[in-house]
Amino acid sequence: MPKAWVRERKRDYYFRKAKEEKYRSRATYKLLQAVKKYRFLRKGDVVVDLGAAPGGWLQASRKIVGKAGFVLGVDLKSIDPLKVANVHTITGDITDSEISKQIERILPSLVDAVISDVSPNVSGVWEVDHARQIDLARQSLTLALKFLKANGNFFVKVFQGDMFKGFVEEVREHFARVEIMKPKASRAKSAEIFVLGMGLKKDK
Repeated sequence: MPKAWVRERKRDYYFRKAKEEKYRSRATYKLLQAVKKYRFLRKGDVVVDLGAAPGGWLQASRKIVGKAGFVLGVDLKSIDPLKVANVHTITGDITDSEISKQIERILPSLVDAVISDVSPNVSGVWEVDHARQIDLARQSLTLALKFLKANGNFFVKVFQGDMFKGFVEEVREHFARVEIMKPKASRAKSAEIFVLGMGLKKDK
C-alpha cells in the first residue's frame, strides 16, 4: 500500500472522525449526511443495506431506526456482528439469483428503505469500472423493487459516466421523487455520486 495514500487517509477528516466516534468506516457520514438532508430513513424502519461491509452503514442505519427498527446487511465479505438483536447480516452476492430467497427468509416484512454502497473490484479501466458499477446499481434496484413497500425509498451509489443518465431515468420510472447528491463526506476527487429514489410507485 503506497505510503502517500496511507498518509492522506490518516489526515482525512472523516477517517479520523470515524475512528473517534467508533464507526467502522468514513462512509458512515455519507449516509448520515444524506439522511439528514432528505429524511429517507426514520425511527422504526425496516432497512436492507447492500454492500454493507465493513458495517459503517449498518451502524448508521441502526442509530436512526433504533430498537423498534430492523436492519439487514448483505455483502460478499463477512461482516463482524454489531451485537444488537435487530441487526442481521448475510454473506452473499447480490448478483446471485438465490440471494433474494436468503433475504426474504430473514426480513420481518416488506422494507421501508433499500440502501446500496456496492462497488465493483476496480480495474483501473474507467469504461469497464463504470459499466460494472451501473450493473451493480441496477441489481440493487431490482432487489429494491422486490422488497420495498409502497412509498419506500432507495439510495444507491453510482459512478459518473455515460451510462449514468440512463440509470437515473430507470429510477425515475419507479419513484415519485428522484434526487442526485454528493455528500460532503465523499472525497472531492471521487467519481461516486448517489441517486435517491423516494416514494416507490407500487401497484396496490
